Amino acid sequence: MEASFWHQKWEKGDIGFHRSETNALLIEHFEKLNLAKGARVFLPLCGKTRDFAWLLACGYRVVGAELSELAINELFNDLGVEPKISRVGELTRYCAKDIDIFVGDIFDVSAEVLGLVDAVYDRAALVAMPENVRHQYTSHLMKITHAAPQLLICYEYNQQLIDGPPFSVSAAEVKHHYASAYQLNCVESKEVAGGLKGKVASTETVWLLQKI
Repeated sequence: MEASFWHQKWEKGDIGFHRSETNALLIEHFEKLNLAKGARVFLPLCGKTRDFAWLLACGYRVVGAELSELAINELFNDLGVEPKISRVGELTRYCAKDIDIFVGDIFDVSAEVLGLVDAVYDRAALVAMPENVRHQYTSHLMKITHAAPQLLICYEYNQQLIDGPPFSVSAAEVKHHYASAYQLNCVESKEVAGGLKGKVASTETVWLLQKI
């Protein structure tokens, strides 16, 4: 999936993947990570998700990585916050109280740049990656977060009927990528109401990944 694909989606406003409200699965299951208030939570490929506002309101610090600068400008506008902007290597850093976001290629985000995080909330990153990139992504994510615990959301559907993103990521694939570092627990699995994109039957699954 080329960077231009995502830039074009944001420029055209073709962002059906964006939700205007906090993800209900985040609200329901986030406490399972057992984080203290003030813990720092990483959202890879975060877009302008409303989940940031919910996490901040709950007393957590947030850090994100996102390819689209347009998305991050809209995010800070939605939050009503004026960010400080600086360059960090190949990345642009947007920061404000309790918020750090790195704009650029997530593979340019190092452990040193990211800093310590207490947990990862992956709602839109793994499922946005084509199959041939997902191993690189999961290895990189574990490296830069030191295998911090994760709340991971995936979809599973017949990809011969429609293509992603979001792509279909099976339970077997989640285990293939993460079982060496984590104890995996499926905490919820449900049918997507109306089907994925209104077109194909799909299951949405929430995984809790805890470091072995």
